[in-house]
Amino acid sequence: MVLQRVHDAVVFLLHVERRFEPFFRPFLDSLLREPLAALTQTLINRGRSDDGLQLAEEALQPDEEAHLKAIIETLGTYMRQHWAPGNFQRGGNTKTHGVVRASFSVRGDLPPRYRHGLFAQPRSYPAWVRFSGPGPDWPRDIDDVGFVSCSIKVMGVPGPKLMEDEKFTQDFLAICTPTFVTPDTRSNAKLQAWILKGTPLFYFVDPHDSHILDGFMQSLWNKTQSNPLGERYWSCVPYLLGEGQAMMYSLYPRSKVYRHIPRLPLRPPDNYLRDNMVRTLADQDVEFDFMIQLQTDPYRMPVENAAVRWPERLSPFVPVARLHIPRQHFNSPEQLAFANVLSYNPWHALPAHRPLGNQSRARRRMYWELSRLRQGMNQTPHVEPNGEEVFPDG
Repeated sequence: MVLQRVHDAVVFLLHVERRFEPFFRPFLDSLLREPLAALTQTLINRGRSDDGLQLAEEALQPDEEAHLKAIIETLGTYMRQHWAPGNFQRGGNTKTHGVVRASFSVRGDLPPRYRHGLFAQPRSYPAWVRFSGPGPDWPRDIDDVGFVSCSIKVMGVPGPKLMEDEKFTQDFLAICTPTFVTPDTRSNAKLQAWILKGTPLFYFVDPHDSHILDGFMQSLWNKTQSNPLGERYWSCVPYLLGEGQAMMYSLYPRSKVYRHIPRLPLRPPDNYLRDNMVRTLADQDVEFDFMIQLQTDPYRMPVENAAVRWPERLSPFVPVARLHIPRQHFNSPEQLAFANVLSYNPWHALPAHRPLGNQSRARRRMYWELSRLRQGMNQTPHVEPNGEEVFPDG
């Protein structure tokens, strides 16, 4: 009870800070974020050992299967405790801000080493893009943890896929921080246990297994969000780019978008992020560069540790495609409900883009099982979209 009260007091102070943050955070980020991130990453690396892996090489972690089972069981328990049948939500990336139509166009000027899988030939594909909040709950936007995510489902993709439940899709999942909140599945299982207890902040300061540096790295990018259409996103975990070559990917915003948050520092509208997306796409198109970063150093750019930021000075991001989101109306209840029948999974992928690392290996079964739980409880069977879906005012 004492720990819960301490935790809730800290969360309350964070909620207050979020209401004032837009007035000073941009200046601090421009001045301090990169130096602090570099220092934090140096400290994280000092506590790491070299696993001896080569480029694009994986290694099973001790008790990896047990950690995966614990994550699935804990998330499933949380979902059952917090959501009623008919209103089951995702265990992560929970709150849908919007599902929008887009096109994903592969560039025609790529060097040969980038021309693998989806990027082998210049071509444009239809896509559904879901922008969402952190989870595992559905808070007012101002009371989240300062986090947004972007999931792209590219459709009409030919060739065999790593999962059989979708035949023509390639999914890309990204979040607004360059590192993941946990380094591996062992730590992820512990975080989920703290979340189930209602005290997730104690995961980072547990004296027996501190993740304070990981938490601080996250805090450098977590902030009061203003519009998901204007943020940068990272994959945080690696993927193959053809045989023997690993990559990270990132979405870099190219468009200026509407960012005003009404009524700060008091209480903004509960769904102001969606409101700002609606206002932006009513007036303009939005574009992102889809960029790839190649692994060039297996220690500084590890496959099995998602809490390490791959240094851009060793390997810069290179744009390989353009995500174009045209002007549109997407705020109908029917289109928002469309998110319920969609399942985003990084294993909806061509073999040339196979997910790498222990957290990616866990995602295959974890996302599949939790998606089936959610859709079964809601009686909204999984649908593989084709881009021809039509919604009122859409």
